Amino acid sequence: MERLKSHRDFVGVLKTRAKVSSKDLVVHFHVRPQDGSDGAGTGVVGPGPKRRLGLAVSKAVGNAVTRNAVKRRFRVLARQHESLLPDSCDVIMRAKPSTPGTEFASLDRQVETLFARVAHRAAKGETAPSGRPHGINPGGETRS
Repeated sequence: MERLKSHRDFVGVLKTRAKVSSKDLVVHFHVRPQDGSDGAGTGVVGPGPKRRLGLAVSKAVGNAVTRNAVKRRFRVLARQHESLLPDSCDVIMRAKPSTPGTEFASLDRQVETLFARVAHRAAKGETAPSGRPHGINPGGETRS
């Protein structure tokens, strides 16, 4: 699994607003078309059918040592379960503040479940949540 490195790639994945979550982490995802373009005008352009991983661990999770430990755990878990994801899938794993105190086995189950849900939603063609479109307030006014 390759890494998502650039700000543009991160923003492109987050812009799709497709995500699944569990108690200790959130997985944002975007499945790129096989031709390498992003297909949705999000700015995500990547190499052919390769999965890419980005990690987001904020200071709310803990100090630098704690954040780096969480990132190491996420990398190991993503490597173990990447076969569940569709090809050409960009994934951002975002830690919640409760993540550092969670047992590795629990995180393992959560990642496996979330990656399976990503694959299921991608197979159904669901890459964005249902509900109101992005940028529209309940009153019908467009946000700027």
